[in-house]
Amino acid sequence: MALTKPEINRKLFHLFALLLPAGIFYLPKIFDIHDLIPAAILIFLLFSIAAIEILRFNFPKTNEIFQSCFAFMLRKEEDQKITGSTYLIGSALICSILFRKVPHISFMSLTLFILGDAVAALVGQSMGKIKIGKKSLEGSLACFILCLVLFFAVFPYVPLLLDAWGDSVPLPLVFIASFAITFFELIPMKITKCFTLNDNLAVPVIAGLVMNYLYLFFC
Repeated sequence: MALTKPEINRKLFHLFALLLPAGIFYLPKIFDIHDLIPAAILIFLLFSIAAIEILRFNFPKTNEIFQSCFAFMLRKEEDQKITGSTYLIGSALICSILFRKVPHISFMSLTLFILGDAVAALVGQSMGKIKIGKKSLEGSLACFILCLVLFFAVFPYVPLLLDAWGDSVPLPLVFIASFAITFFELIPMKITKCFTLNDNLAVPVIAGLVMNYLYLFFC
């Protein structure tokens, strides 16, 4: 599949989603508020966006307005389906609750997925030759490499992020977490014959669970 301008716009716009892990991690620290406040904000945001989704599915005029605002980044199938952004906010909400005592897990799992998924799509659609289902080996390798780069060259310099790790993430965790993000981003998660779990919703949560287990094991 050729790389399209809407897909490029979509992935660039998704960079704004990095505000989700940043908010989960930093809001309680900066403003000295309860660690469930980010979850409360995400609940409000999710309900607001869900209301817009319901309105556009039931009122064609609303969908026309929605399309006129976001057509530059929407996939064709999202015309009558929930957008990936809505699922991602849902994932951030789940992470903020599950990992509220270890918010660095939420930060890393969401950041790894947001950027890894973007790179996988851009590389896979622009130069992917070896297809694996609807995706490509090249895209998955790009995702895996980016995850390693984030662990080794970015996360150590994010203020306060690695305090709980003693300023360095154990190597086994780095590679296992990077593989988990890459694998579950690549493989469709079929629950039933007719239902596949959306990767925007599932992958950050699964990766977070993997990292949390390894965090407890190594630390």
